[in-house]
Parts: sequence; structure tokens; C-alpha cells
Amino acid sequence: MASPVGSAVMEIAVLVAPVTALEFLGEDFLLTGEGPILSVYSLQASTKKCASLNVLHNYRIHGIRTGRKHQSGESQFNSVISPEISVWDNDEEEIIVFGGKGVRLVSFNSAGQCLKLIGPLLELQDWVLDIHWLKAQPHTLLGIALAHNALLLLEAESGNILSFYSCEESCLLYSALMIGPNWHSLVLVGGTVFNQLVLWRPTGTKPSGQSQVERRLLGHSGVIFSLCYHLKSGWLASASDDRSVRLWSVGTLGGDAGCGEETPTCLRVLYGHQARVFCVKLTPSRVFSAGEDGACLLWEWGGEGKVGCTFKGHRSGGVKALAVSGGSIGCREGWMATGGADGGVRVWRVAEEKKDSKETQAETQLDLEFKGQGCPKVVRLVGEDESNMVLVCTDQGEVCLSQGDTWDVIWQGGAEFQSYCVMEITSIQVQNSNCTVWVCAVGNLNGGVQVFLIGQPGVGVLLKAGQGKVHSVLWVKGLSVGSWSWCLLASGSEGLVYRWTIKVMEDESGLHMKEETLLPFLLPPCAKRWLTAAVTLPQRKGLYLCGDRRGSLLLYAEREKNDTRNGGERRMDLQDQETENRQTQIGGPISPISTLYGVHGKQGVTSVCEHQDLCYSTGRDGSVRILTVEENVLKVRRVQRACRGMEWLEKVLFLGLDAPEVQGKMLNERIEKRKIDQESESVAEARFVMVGFHSVHFIIWDPHRQEKLLSVACGGGHRSWAYKCPIHTHTDPHAHAIGHGTLVFIKHGAVMASRSLASTETDVNGHTLKEGLHGRGISCVCHLGSLTKTRELSELWEIFVTGGEDTSVGVLAVNPQSGTVKVLAVLTDHISNVRALAAIRKEETNERGRGDRTDTSLSSLVFSAGGRAQLQCYRLLISLDEQQGQPICQVTQIAGHRLDEQWERKRNRHKTIKMDPETRYMSMSVVRNGTEYVLALGCSDGAVRLFSVTESNRSVDMLWECFYHQRCVLSVATYKLEDSQGRKLLLLFSATTDGCISVWDLTAVLNSKAGVSWQGPSAPFFSIPVHQSGVNTLALSPQRAMGQMEENMISLASGGDDGQLSLLSIKIDQKEQENGGMSLQLLSHRSVPLAHSSPLTGLCLLSPTLLVSTSPDQRLCLWSVNSDGLRPLKVLFSHTADAAGLWAWFGVGQEGGAWVIVCGQGLQLFQLTEREMDEPNETVNRSAKEEERKKVIFSHRVSRT
Repeated sequence: MASPVGSAVMEIAVLVAPVTALEFLGEDFLLTGEGPILSVYSLQASTKKCASLNVLHNYRIHGIRTGRKHQSGESQFNSVISPEISVWDNDEEEIIVFGGKGVRLVSFNSAGQCLKLIGPLLELQDWVLDIHWLKAQPHTLLGIALAHNALLLLEAESGNILSFYSCEESCLLYSALMIGPNWHSLVLVGGTVFNQLVLWRPTGTKPSGQSQVERRLLGHSGVIFSLCYHLKSGWLASASDDRSVRLWSVGTLGGDAGCGEETPTCLRVLYGHQARVFCVKLTPSRVFSAGEDGACLLWEWGGEGKVGCTFKGHRSGGVKALAVSGGSIGCREGWMATGGADGGVRVWRVAEEKKDSKETQAETQLDLEFKGQGCPKVVRLVGEDESNMVLVCTDQGEVCLSQGDTWDVIWQGGAEFQSYCVMEITSIQVQNSNCTVWVCAVGNLNGGVQVFLIGQPGVGVLLKAGQGKVHSVLWVKGLSVGSWSWCLLASGSEGLVYRWTIKVMEDESGLHMKEETLLPFLLPPCAKRWLTAAVTLPQRKGLYLCGDRRGSLLLYAEREKNDTRNGGERRMDLQDQETENRQTQIGGPISPISTLYGVHGKQGVTSVCEHQDLCYSTGRDGSVRILTVEENVLKVRRVQRACRGMEWLEKVLFLGLDAPEVQGKMLNERIEKRKIDQESESVAEARFVMVGFHSVHFIIWDPHRQEKLLSVACGGGHRSWAYKCPIHTHTDPHAHAIGHGTLVFIKHGAVMASRSLASTETDVNGHTLKEGLHGRGISCVCHLGSLTKTRELSELWEIFVTGGEDTSVGVLAVNPQSGTVKVLAVLTDHISNVRALAAIRKEETNERGRGDRTDTSLSSLVFSAGGRAQLQCYRLLISLDEQQGQPICQVTQIAGHRLDEQWERKRNRHKTIKMDPETRYMSMSVVRNGTEYVLALGCSDGAVRLFSVTESNRSVDMLWECFYHQRCVLSVATYKLEDSQGRKLLLLFSATTDGCISVWDLTAVLNSKAGVSWQGPSAPFFSIPVHQSGVNTLALSPQRAMGQMEENMISLASGGDDGQLSLLSIKIDQKEQENGGMSLQLLSHRSVPLAHSSPLTGLCLLSPTLLVSTSPDQRLCLWSVNSDGLRPLKVLFSHTADAAGLWAWFGVGQEGGAWVIVCGQGLQLFQLTEREMDEPNETVNRSAKEEERKKVIFSHRVSRT
């Protein structure tokens, strides 16, 4: 699209918005409402989206009602939950969808799995709160509850009004529910703005023509958001803004019973949510509620209204929709679904209600009744899958095994094992056999390590680890000569780590154990000099990754002798590895070849592991470090922190791959693949969860979804524990399955369990139908590029980075053809909201045209900035997986910076004056300067700051700051060009809350050798008032003159709080003076005073003649820029509320065109194309669109059928 034309067409490609409506079609399908789009998901063998259709145009779907029960011929009614489920008479199902003032009838064919519109979109004069099916033959009749406490009888297909009633109390309703078998016996339950529930009937009409309120329920202290009625029990549930759910006994409603009991009573007041409650559903003995806190609570009626189970599956922003299937209603195993403000949809299998609900209580703990001598010190779980044996070592030197309710002493050490011991266990495969045995190692104060079989304690060996205390014993599994072998490590005195290879063999006399002594490791000198974690790196033979109590990570290389089987190349690598060990005598301890000293702080490393050629370490600093080994050197790729307050991490669990046999099988496959192709490396990080302690609770935390999967009040750290994962987690890739395991721990001298070890059932089994994004709004978006397979544009993926108010940065891949949105990575290093993003792609050797640029991989340097004056920098490498064809992402953390970090490092910082902690980075722009990157940031404290980022050194340095503006700097933009002599020039444009735009000359920073000592300008050299209030966004583009691009002529577009869109034409003149300098000449100033009806928040110049803008008024406008000024081309309604920004770029392939993405309360991707103008077709299309809509006009008078 080189030039704008009147035939430009904008179409919606992808929409991610809060899910505001859910409804089940039996047990096989789930209907969802996201913006105006109705989608159908299949819940059969493989959950997937099977149909999607734009139903309500510019309205957001708030309710879905199925006509399934009408097709059985019974005069039942929707919204009244009954356990009886009728059977479909055919494959067609009528569905009524409503939201805002729109109502539409849709049909769904379950056999063909397709949606079809029936009739036009009916646009009423008032907001629709509830719809009730009344009659199916010969015409579909609907009862409609309106927001101003009125009822409407409507013919669905034609839109004809048959009857209208209003209540004498014409207050505004926040929720409504219609109950009854027919129109004349209907009862309306309305939740008013005055925190009351009112019940009235159309038949209770006064002579004045209005109906009177017959029942009034008081008790809520907030508005009522949701209502639900259960027919058989006569219960009515209400969810309110006051964080409570109330259950009322109202009796039978509708029909001959009218408004039910004359004096309704409140049965229960349920408090459990930490924020507003948006949704409530009723079953015969259960209550489901969901709210703004993101939790869905299942209340057990028999437990005095206590919470029986908590479902969490959405990010911040809360749950907007809730649905329960017929199986759950009938107390059988059924579905429960939630839709979140993050755009995600989760479903759970809710198990049949148990008579004894003790096991379903989250905080119930079981005492395993340990009966051995002494106090238990170490606890471990023996066996896998269905085995429930617990092994305990006491301070009396006894090792006891629990099988069921009995405890047996299987091994008893001497006096040297009393008062102190350390213990670890593992399973070892018997040589030349498929049999597996469990082996236990126990260390004491005198350097002794006893190794024995748990099943046959008499089979064992006593090893010697020096003369002093054995601080720890560790089992390390590695691959040797094509088979698994186990190495035992014992950390002794003076920093020596003794090693043995342990093998179990079988002959005619039975099982016996064989050990082989290996050279010990030597830990670096420090105060706490002992080993805490170790793992072998099988894909790099002979390498060990270890962690010590000082918080250091150490890399050791096995010393090989007379090994000629690996070839010359391998021997050259070993020569480098043994450089540090040449000074020691043959057989001496092995020193580390690479060290990251104190990387996990002074509290120590708790675990290390290797997965898919990446290393993961955890520590008591609350972080997981993802590492790589490059040329035998440890390098930290990035740091993943846990939730706030979770400082004690113990380990990570990989989703679905934590079982040793699964890991071993995959490892063998990866090694074989590595032998075939030595250069292929996985760039994708594995999905994992963090295991650790938060205060007195044992926590399993999912960093990807930012949610707790398990919480057990065990008393905190400094205790021995073991966790048993559910059996199905080895094959279930979802994170929530891990949270249903069992924790065994020691507390107050007793061995406790979070629940029964014999329990294999879980109360819930959840699935993610649609993954959510940010829940609290997306502040900024940045397009990185496009990925596609070679010459296959049908599999095009657009890559984005988003920053949200939930303090996270997301990396997304969007397929415009299928509408798929895939979350590649979630970065949680910010401590406040992310306000600005910038990115620079890695320079390519092949320079291709802008419109034809497609890649199979891309690398970008991404910068994020926001609240608390925090800046982060990442290197993203994104490519397409060869096997699955899906994008995968590798994240490398380059550097981070905070303005107040120097103040926080001071010892007596409470005695000094701190900088304003509320300083925020409002806008950011980046420029490449050789091997460095220059960042310009606009700040809320009135400063414009300049930073230098060096990727090789992983450093961020502030070059310059200026407080010239003395008010908040809302937006900044940079422009780089060359003068006639080839010198590079850099201009910085800054815009503030007073409506002025200033221009700074920063050319000197590009040529300055002393970056830190560079003194920047004290004032801008050009300033002009443009807007009446704040300038929210700036966009720059070189102008086109005489068919050519002129770099010294700039088009500057700006949008402000006053809704004005301005376009400045500027010419840059280089002064012919010794000191250089620049001057600007304003050529023209064009503006559209009311381009939008609200503050303009997003702006982008696609070309010098094409401009795109957006605003919270939910309009996306396309403007033509010409000599006459700005001319509107197209206006499209955006379903993204609270639009905060946009990004536009030209597409790839022969179709060309452009793409625009808008962010706010969700994301929406638009495609902009050119089509030839055809007047007859345009007229036909316009007429067809008008026929799709029908205005429904009704008067506020009583009319009877």
C-alpha cells in the first residue's frame, strides 16, 4: 500500500478479549462469548475449537441461552437448573445470544460442527440482562429482561414485539433472572443498584399499567452481579459487589406459585472471595462462585458453607464467566468452565460429591503415626507410581520403613550414626537384569557412609569419606557406555567431595553390591564449604554441574586417562579442561573448570538439574537460573523469580516429564539426535513449576500462569520433606495436575502427610481450551517480525511482545489465518506495570524488501520499561520447530536497571532521602550505535534520560538526564539521519503534559568516545505548542518529495488528551559552523480537532501518506495524508476496550497490504488491504449489512398479548 486510496478495506483477523459468557451444550460442547464472537469448543476425545462466528457486530456477548430443552416439547425454561437432561431430537440446536442492546438467534449443527445465523441482529432501546425461551412452535418467542426493570415479549426471527411490561419501581438493574413456564406466569428477580433483590410478575399489574414489587430481599451491601435459581430445592443464589454469596429460600417461583414464599429467608452468607463476586451457579448440594480475585470456589453445603475446593486457572483480572454442565448439576461427574478477563477458557472435570469431605479439605493433614525410636530427621518416599512406602531416618541411627499402618526397622547403625546422620535414596537397575532395587546411603559424623539395599539391608558396603563430618550425600545419575550408572557423592571435610560408582549385581548366591572409587572434587575455599546439589551433563560426557552451600555453581570435568576412543577432537577439549589440574599430582582432587561464585546468594544452592541441553539451578534467593555451557564455561541465560515472598526454592518440576524413566528415554533420543547433527540445539525452554516455601507454607508455583498450584501449611523450611506427584502427571502436560500430589514432611517430631498416600483420585481434572494473556490490561505492544516455513505463507506467524499492568512481559505468536494465539514466554522481572516497549532486530546479511521479508527464525533485542523507574533488556531468539511447525522461543536476559538500586544498596538507607519511588518510565525509543544501543526515555518526574546498553558486557549505563520540562514527559521518539557529508545525526522529540513538543540535538552521543562523561544539552533547540493538554503519542516518518524519500524532511504526527490529531511537516537544516548544530524549519501544521471523542492513545505512520490512529472510544481510524491535510479513509469499530496503543506494519507475500494491532483490555489484529472499487457491489454489500440489523422500537406502555 504505497499510496492511500478510497478502496482500502480493514478486516478483523484475530481478537483476544475478556470471555464474558459461557454455556454448555450437554457434555460434549462448550459455547463461549468473546467480544461479539461466538465460539464452540468440542469436549470430546480431544478438546478443540470447532466453530466460530461474529454474531453481535459491535456488541459484546454477555449471555448465551440454548433452546435444547424446548426441542423435547416440554415447557421448561432456561436459567432454571434442573438435573433432568432431555435428549436432542436432531442435530440442529437453536441458540440465542445477547449482549448490550443486541439479540440474535443462531443455530449450531452438532454433526457438521458449524454455526449459522438465523434472522437479523435485533437492536433494542435498552440493555438486555436476561433472555427466557417461552415457545418454539410455530415461532420462537423470547421473554427479555431489560436493565430498567422491564419485561419484553419478542418474536425472535421477525423482531416483532408482542407484549411489554414495566415495574413501578423503575430503578436500574445490574442483574436479572426470569423464572416460569410461560409468559403470563413469569417471575422476574432483579438485582437493583440499591443492593436489593426485587421479585415481581407481569400479571401483578396495577390499573396504572405498571407491575408492583411483591417480594423484596435485603441483606447485601453491594450491587448484585449474578443470580441463579434451583427449581427442586427452591433456592435462590445471589453474588454481590460486597464479596459475598447469599442463599435464599424462596420456594417455588413461577406458574401457580407466583413469587413463592411470602417471607423468604436467607439460609447462608458465604464469604471466601477476596474481591467482587461476578458469577454464581447452583446445584442440589453445591454452590459455585467466581469473582474478581481469579478464583472459582466450590462450596460444600454439608460443611456449614465451607469452601470444598478452589479452582484457579486465570491470571490477574478475575473470572468474568462461569458455567456448569448437567453432569455436575446432577451430582455426577460433569464439567465446570470459567472464562477470564485474560481471554482464557478453562474447564474442569468435577468429581462426584463425596459423603466424607475430610479428604477434600485443603488444609487437612494426616499423622502417619511414626513409632520408631528417637526423633525423625530425614524422610523420603520409596517406590514410584502406586507405591506408598515412607522411609525415615532418626537421630538414633535407625532407618524405618512404613508399609501401610506399620513401621519396621530395616537398618540400625552403630553409635557413630547416632545424634547426626544424612540420608538419600535412589533406584538402581540390577546389572544384566530388568529388575530395579532401591538403595539407601547414610552418612555420619566420622566420615562413614553406609550404602545398603532397602529390600535387603544385609547387602551393602561401608565407604569412607575422610575423617570428618559428612555434610551431605547425593546420588547422581549419568549415561556411561550406553547404559545408566549411578554415582554416589559424599561431601566431607576440607571441601573434598568423595565419589564412588555403585553397581548392583546378581549371581547364584543372590544380590551383591560393587563400588568403584573415583577422583574426588575440590570445592573452592569459603566459610560454608560443602556440596548441596549435583547433576551430570550426559550430552557433554564427563561434565558435572554442582552447587554448594555458599550459593556458587561449579562445573567439573572428569579426568580421563588413556582414552583414545573419542578421537582427536575430544582429546583437544580434555586438554583445555585439565589445564587447572596440571599442577596437582596424578590422582589428586579435581578443581572446577568454571565457577559462578555466590550466584544464588549466601543461603546456598538447593538443586541443579539438566533438561533438553539447558541447566536449571534453584536457591534460597527465590530464583531459578537457566544456564548454558558454552566451551566448558557456565553462562546464565536468564533468571526466573518466584512470587513475592517465596524466597526459599527447593527444586523445579518439568511438566509431564518428571518421571525418571521418561527423562531417561528422552535423553537417549536427544543424545542419538545430537550424534547425527552436532550443530542442532534446542532453543525452547521447558515449561516448569517451582517448588519451595513461602513463610510457613509449602508452595508449588507456576511462573507461566502466575498461580499457586498447591499450598500446604507445613511450618516452613528447615525440615525434611518429600513430594509424590500424581501418576498421570507423567503424561499430562498441564501444570495444574502437579498440584494434586501428596507432601510428606516432618513437623514437631511427627511424620505428616498433606493427604492420604493411598489416594489416587483427584477432585478436579482441568484443561485449558484457550490460553489467556494479560488480565489487567495491555499497556503496550511491539511487533518483532514474521515467521514462516520456506515459501509457505499459509503458515505465517506474527511475533509480538506485550507489556501489561500485571507487571509481566509476554512473547506471543499469532497465526492470522487460523486465529491461533500462542504464548511463547512470560517474563516477570518487573516489579510494577510495564508502560513501554522497544525492539531492534539483529542485522541480517541478506537485505530484502520490506514487503517480502519472511524468516524461519528471528533474533531481536527487546527493551521494556515501566513503573518504579525499572528497565529490562532481553535477547529473544524465535524459530519454527522442525517437527511440529510451532514457534519456539529462547530468552536470554541481558541486563536490568533501576534508578534507586544504588540507594537500596546503602546500609543506612533509612537515614537518607530517597528519590521519588513513584517515578515511572512513560515512553521509550531505541537507536543502534555500533555495538551499543542508545535508549531515550520520557519519565514521570519531568526528566528526559539517555541510557547506553552494551550486550557483550551486559551493562546499562545512564549517559544523560535533563529536567528541562519540569512536568511529566508522556512520549519520546528518535530520528536518525545522515547529513550531506555522511555524518550521522540524532534527533530526540519529547512531548509533555502541557501539549508542547520539543526537539533535542543528541548527535554528539553517537560520536562521543567517553559515553559516561558525555555532557548532553541543557535545553532543546526547538519547541512548539501543538495540543491543549498532554501529548500521548508521537510518530515519525521521512517525507516523500518528487517521488523520492527526503531524510531531512520529517512528518511528525501527534495525538493528545484533547482528542486532536496533528501532523507537522519539518525540514532539518545543518548549520555551516565550526560547532555544528541544527535548526528546524516548520513547513506546515495540519490538525483534526476532534479526530476521536476521547484521548488519542495510539498512532502510527504506515507511510508518509498513510496514518492509523486509535483511542478509548474504540474506533480505529485510517487517514490519508496529502497536500490538503488529513482526510479520513476508513473507520472500524475495535472490540478492545481502553485502547492503550497500537502497532502497524506492512505485510509479507504477494497480497501485500498492512497489519494493525490494537492493545488494551485484550488484543485485536486488523488486516488492511486494497480492493478495486465496484459501485454495484459496494451498494449490494451496504444493503446486506443494513438488512443484518433491525431496530426494535417499543413504547413504555402496557400492551397485552
